[in-house]
Amino acid sequence: MSAPSGLHRPLRRGPLDPFDACALVLLVLLPVLIAWTIRDYSISNDEPIQHQYGRLILDYYASGRADHALFRFGNLYLYGGLFDIVAALLGAVIPADEYVIRHVLCAATGVGGIAAAWGTARMIGGPRAGVLAALSLALCGTWLGAMFNHTKDIPFAAAMMGATYFLLRVSRRLPRPQLSDLALLGLLTGAALGLRAIGLLLVPYALAAIALQLPRPLVPAAALRFFGRSCVLFVPAFALAYLAMIAAWPWAALDLLNPVRAIFAFAGFDMPVKTLLDGQTYLMATVPRHYVPLYLAIKLPLFLLSGAVLAVVFAAVQASARRSRAGELRARETALIALAVLVPLTLQVVGRGPAFSGMRHFLFVVPPLAVLAGLGFDAMLGWLATRGHALAVGAAAALAGSFVWTASVLVRLHPYEHLYYNTMVGGLAGAAPRYDTDYWVNVMHEAVGRLEAFLDREGTPALTYRVAVCGERLPFEWEARSRRRLVWATDADPADFFIAPTHMGCDKALDGTVIATIERLGTPIGVVKDRRTLIARQAMEGSQRPQK
Repeated sequence: MSAPSGLHRPLRRGPLDPFDACALVLLVLLPVLIAWTIRDYSISNDEPIQHQYGRLILDYYASGRADHALFRFGNLYLYGGLFDIVAALLGAVIPADEYVIRHVLCAATGVGGIAAAWGTARMIGGPRAGVLAALSLALCGTWLGAMFNHTKDIPFAAAMMGATYFLLRVSRRLPRPQLSDLALLGLLTGAALGLRAIGLLLVPYALAAIALQLPRPLVPAAALRFFGRSCVLFVPAFALAYLAMIAAWPWAALDLLNPVRAIFAFAGFDMPVKTLLDGQTYLMATVPRHYVPLYLAIKLPLFLLSGAVLAVVFAAVQASARRSRAGELRARETALIALAVLVPLTLQVVGRGPAFSGMRHFLFVVPPLAVLAGLGFDAMLGWLATRGHALAVGAAAALAGSFVWTASVLVRLHPYEHLYYNTMVGGLAGAAPRYDTDYWVNVMHEAVGRLEAFLDREGTPALTYRVAVCGERLPFEWEARSRRRLVWATDADPADFFIAPTHMGCDKALDGTVIATIERLGTPIGVVKDRRTLIARQAMEGSQRPQK
């Protein structure tokens, strides 16, 4: 196994490690990929109200906290609005479409989450573990696809991973941590809390980090002093986090316990939102306890899950062997990363909280899983190298092959990388009728483009057509804004065309002739239907009925 970096050693300047160079190349290429593909992604169903929430928070502060409209804006006040505030501010000063700004900002935080996973795995396991973690997360379709429009989930997950990185840095230097690490831990914890109340998990994570760093052998009096002094050191960081949180979350500032109340409010959500699990339809409040763990098992690449298991196994062996201080430290810190995955999942399973949209609300456990994967693969390669160079080379080649194959699947799925399912359920083809797919109607961009092309071929550019959509209005109108010949169909007028994803049979809501089918990996995920002949026939039949 490669030795962990850090351990109070002075930094030494030298040639760039090849694994670090690979990681840096990846982090440079990702922004290029974002710039190249950003306009391929549609607006998600929730984005319009989230964007409005950010504006309401700014209005609240601009009015001297007199405008309380944000507290009456649905249940949005239960969330922090950090991302929405930043996006609204950028939209006010940058001459670009506000939703393009949101998508770029969301993707940038996604890259930040990959960087945080790299840094965390590198700190624990070394440069090779770091680059393997970064690749594991970058090639995770559930993460990569969500980076462009899951504008609460991805920023929250990135902030949690960044806070975990600095939590490890602080814990390594206890009882004398660097002030800069404490400040950054506080700011990133505040950023997480400024998005979701579940960021409070970082407090017990900090207590666990202190406990894992207790001096060995354990002497009760000395351990108690170490624990108490360390807890006091974290107080300024969490005070800073609280200030950052209430700045982005006005409702949290109204009462000290409001963030806790928000968690219990989410745990009791009972809205008529439907979701799929193994072909069975559930309401969000009635999903089985295994809902989220099962989605994790089928949505994440198998190499990532396998690497995470390897990390836990090697850490357990290392902890029991106690061969070196560096090995013990690696095992302890691996345990902390594993806790960041297991604690929220356990709370979900035991509490049987509401859930829907697959694992979207648990994206924040994916970066720690990627860190574990990097550590697990690094440990495996190191262990195999001690038993034969050929074994290590063969394992590295197999791992590289898994990375390349997964990348090819993501390319074929683009821009619907979030529809990735692993072979446990037969990929997208096997998952489509049984699990959640395009629940946010991300096919909108491609569907409107295909409809526009169809009308261009008909040669009737001057006409206006009414379009019904199985989805929200603004995403459709945003996509159709340039040509202005497609308009939202109201109940008063029959729709000429119909756009729908195939998710949960949405495409069967209205009849018509299918003129475009959006497919990925041979699986239909969206349709465009022409209803004009049907409408004309129905109108003719209606006119021929005898009047009473």
